[in-house]
Amino acid sequence: MSTPPIRRKRATIHDVAIEAGVSRGTVSRVVNGERYVSAEAREAIESAIAKVGYVPNTAARNLVMQRTQAVGFVVHEPHSLFVDDPNIGNILLGANEALSEADHQLVCLVVDSERDTDRITRYLSGGFVDGVIMVSARQNDPITRVIERLGLPATFVGHPPDLRALPFVGIDNRKAAADVTAELVGRGRRRIGMIAAALDRDSGSDRLAGFRDALGDRFDESLVVDVPLYSYDDGFEGMSVLLGRDPSIDGVFAASDAVAAGALEALRVSGRRVPDDVSLVGFDDSAWALRCHPPLTTVHQPAAAVGQRAAEVLLAQLRGEDVSLEGSLVPTSVVRRGTV
Repeated sequence: MSTPPIRRKRATIHDVAIEAGVSRGTVSRVVNGERYVSAEAREAIESAIAKVGYVPNTAARNLVMQRTQAVGFVVHEPHSLFVDDPNIGNILLGANEALSEADHQLVCLVVDSERDTDRITRYLSGGFVDGVIMVSARQNDPITRVIERLGLPATFVGHPPDLRALPFVGIDNRKAAADVTAELVGRGRRRIGMIAAALDRDSGSDRLAGFRDALGDRFDESLVVDVPLYSYDDGFEGMSVLLGRDPSIDGVFAASDAVAAGALEALRVSGRRVPDDVSLVGFDDSAWALRCHPPLTTVHQPAAAVGQRAAEVLLAQLRGEDVSLEGSLVPTSVVRRGTV
């Protein structure tokens, strides 16, 4: 019969203090990053910590401070899109970098169903995170209302039209869409359509508005196809519908690079050459843009910088600082490649 392993006793502040020859209060000040400790005492304490193997009890300290050191990263998208969309991934990585430097943990929460909404509502209400970065919020989004009701510090990526007095970070989707649509106009394209995705959130509706701005009197409502998601499959389906409505279409703005990649395949299947017969532009400058053949003309959206800025705004709130409710916009640019 084997004997159970002997569990090593966890080192305490008291052990560190004895080893370093200082008071427990002095050890506590060093562990908590406070000043007013002599260099000699700090060096002795750090050596003692290494020798006795002391690890701070973060959970206990957070309980006293009523802080979790965790931030919720809430994405209101289907699970498949969360995995496939490099734009979301880059926002997440940018946010995680800033939070990691501030010693905060990022907790991913994906909303794909009503059941997810109920579960995440309970989670946020339980005080498991200090704040929230919210991505892809819709108008009348139930998670947004929960954040408002709880008074949670939050930063939104994008600006839903019904967002009330909460800070946000994003890009000028409307101007960027107008700029990339102008690439089609500048090439002399006459029948220009759009695969407009995600019109239930500000990014999608603003991109459609920018497309309309760029075309002015030439805008034709019949050449706009509304699809649910920024996805490859929706791009393929949307392009197929556009070709059915007007086979003479010679320019297309796809609301994201994934949508554009699907549209490019639909054009290939139909026998259309890009850019000879049809010019095509996308949005995001994601990995999808370089997977296309030819590579995609698109809008460069600095997603990682957006995520980093969102985290910085949230951290400022957690420090008790005042932040602007006017929003922080990160600049974009048109990247010209081979599809125009």
